[in-house]
Amino acid sequence: MSYNEDYNNWKNDPASFWEKKAKNIHWTKKWDKVLDKSDPRSWSWFPGGELNTCYNCLDIHIANGNGDKNALIYDSPITDTKKSYTYNELLDKTIKIASALKSHGVNKGDRVLIYMPMIPEAVASMLACARIGAVHVVVFGGFAPNELATRINDAKPKVIIAGSCGIEPGKVIEYKPMIDKAIDLAKYKVNVCFIHQRALCEAKLINNRDFNLQDLMDSAGSVEPVPVKSTDPLYILYTSGTTGDPKGMVRENGGHAVALKASMGMVYGIQPGEVFWAASDIGWVVGHSYIVYAPLLNCCTSILYEGKPTGTPDAGSFWRVISEHNVSVMFTAPTALRAIKRDDPNGKEILKYNLKNFRLQFLAGERADPTTIKWAEKHLNVPVIDHWWQTETGWAIAGNFAGLGLFDVKAGSTGKPSPGFDVVCLDDEGKEKPKGEIGALAIKLPLPPSCSSTLWQDKERYKESYLNEYPGYYSSADAGYIDKDGYIWVMSRTDDIINCAGHRLSTGAMEEVLSKHRDIAECAVVGVEDELKGQIPVGFIVINSGTSTSNEIIINEIIKMVRNEIGPVASFKKAIVVKRLPKTRSGKILRSTISAIYDNKFFKTPATIDDIHILDEIKNVIKS
Repeated sequence: MSYNEDYNNWKNDPASFWEKKAKNIHWTKKWDKVLDKSDPRSWSWFPGGELNTCYNCLDIHIANGNGDKNALIYDSPITDTKKSYTYNELLDKTIKIASALKSHGVNKGDRVLIYMPMIPEAVASMLACARIGAVHVVVFGGFAPNELATRINDAKPKVIIAGSCGIEPGKVIEYKPMIDKAIDLAKYKVNVCFIHQRALCEAKLINNRDFNLQDLMDSAGSVEPVPVKSTDPLYILYTSGTTGDPKGMVRENGGHAVALKASMGMVYGIQPGEVFWAASDIGWVVGHSYIVYAPLLNCCTSILYEGKPTGTPDAGSFWRVISEHNVSVMFTAPTALRAIKRDDPNGKEILKYNLKNFRLQFLAGERADPTTIKWAEKHLNVPVIDHWWQTETGWAIAGNFAGLGLFDVKAGSTGKPSPGFDVVCLDDEGKEKPKGEIGALAIKLPLPPSCSSTLWQDKERYKESYLNEYPGYYSSADAGYIDKDGYIWVMSRTDDIINCAGHRLSTGAMEEVLSKHRDIAECAVVGVEDELKGQIPVGFIVINSGTSTSNEIIINEIIKMVRNEIGPVASFKKAIVVKRLPKTRSGKILRSTISAIYDNKFFKTPATIDDIHILDEIKNVIKS
């Protein structure tokens, strides 16, 4: 079936389309209807149906004779550890943690906060919660105590499962002191903590509150999967947004399982038994969807990688993993490829490894500039596919569909909408913009399965954040346009559209021009205050390793490039060379923070920032 056929099948009969996909999931009770949209601003998928997500991820594959196939490969260059887990072994670990949770009074609907590094116990803990119908709340390991306390107060977990520490290149981050402080700060008090002791840093346990996770697992019994309603929450995931208070996105069990399993074939073209690698963290939505749930739902082997794209030990780290573990399809952030390109601009590290089984490279999370895509295509010799999705959706809003026959790649575009998503480009009044004109990207309601339709205990905030701006639509907060061929171009966040002397300008379009320069590894363009024009753009650029051209020449060249490709209206006259750009741990550049620093305005340091010291570097460069 072609993309056009599949998309039209959905458009013509959404209920039949998703009912067919739902039949690939094991249900303990069939749904009453496919979609309930009696309230146009509050929809639900497969109401009345019951299932267990853990059963669909593990037990069913064992029952079908695949218990000895690898479910998970743990690869940690930081600890020099490589270990595979079969479906039988991962189920055993999952059941033991589920038993420990049950023994401490955790039942269906209770929340469990998971605060762990990229280790197998983290994956098993998520699945253990799913097995007993508990709702997991994964918080990125290393979050500061006050941020952790905020999430404790909101989710009110019965138990915290944590690692004793996280391990980064050259340093150990103790988790336990941060947990202790967070519990002290939180108004809601957690009385039980399970601690997985890592050899490099064993934590001191508090009597009658803290328990050694391994000891609990050693005395565990058997636990059968608990059926839950399709509309019951599987997890809460707090957004990694660059501004504002975190929002607890709720993911329902039924629609989530249906959409994610379907996406493995439809979007990524990957078959059961193949190796899939999402080079992300389980603390982010990518890790939830494509390290844990989607690969296991599809009976694939998933890679759990505790390392970096560079520095663990070099710019060839990703290619080693792909080669050693026979990865077929990979998914990472453009930021990771830009870091590799910066350290290895000629792709010499790629040549060291046999990538014969590698066939597709996917990108998402930050805009993929055409230069990086073309670099990756040249050196990897596989299709490099950008696709667009959000924490709120849980899977791709748009892409290029390997399972439906790839269409032509337009470098810089995120492809065409996924079946289930009706994407439009709107003006400020909510009217559709002509093809090719930039505006606000929105999605017609209802959203497809797996998309969140509420926030944890705050439905009104969900409506205010996503539904009120354009009635009948979900507002993505992304800006871009749809071209005459139906391709979607996500240029920036709507907050990154600047108004320069009455002209609405896309900072993403300027970044695209800058990224074409041979000496630029990565860049960010932000709007800053200007007395005359209101706002003007300023570029922040990171130079490739080994570049001999002076900074002054590079800056003059990119100013001319913007003038030639966008025009004088862009008013792009200033660029600043920096060593690094501030980013979230999921790879998003903190543009609003850079802008606030430049304008000398107060800003709240994002909890998700990868390295807080970069902000001081930016301040010092601006001052100089």
